[in-house]
Amino acid sequence: QVQLVESGGGLVQAGGSLRLSCAASGRTFDSYSMGWFRQAPGKEREFVAGIAGSGIGRYHADSVKGRFSISRDNAKNTVYLQMNSLRPENTAVYYCAADRRGSNIYFRAREVDYWGQGTQVTVSS
Repeated sequence: QVQLVESGGGLVQAGGSLRLSCAASGRTFDSYSMGWFRQAPGKEREFVAGIAGSGIGRYHADSVKGRFSISRDNAKNTVYLQMNSLRPENTAVYYCAADRRGSNIYFRAREVDYWGQGTQVTVSS
């Protein structure tokens, strides 16, 4: 069992930055691929970024490429999402996700093994 706890969300003006963190329980963190999803009101949950257990392979959705960056610190059992140049359309609840397939970097929601509780990100114009 893996528990995921997100933090770092909040209110920011357009053009600003936020860094989300997701702390994981357990001693096998580096065996899991980790990812971030987001869900805006009235919309489906959308995959944003993924990173392999080793931290070597990474994927970013086209909508965030060049502005968001996923990373992880296996010594701290933590995955991060650095979000720069934020836009109002990035407003959503952001969820951390874990996948037992440690080499996977492209996540599908139905294949996620563990979810965090989500953290709200609001970008004002």
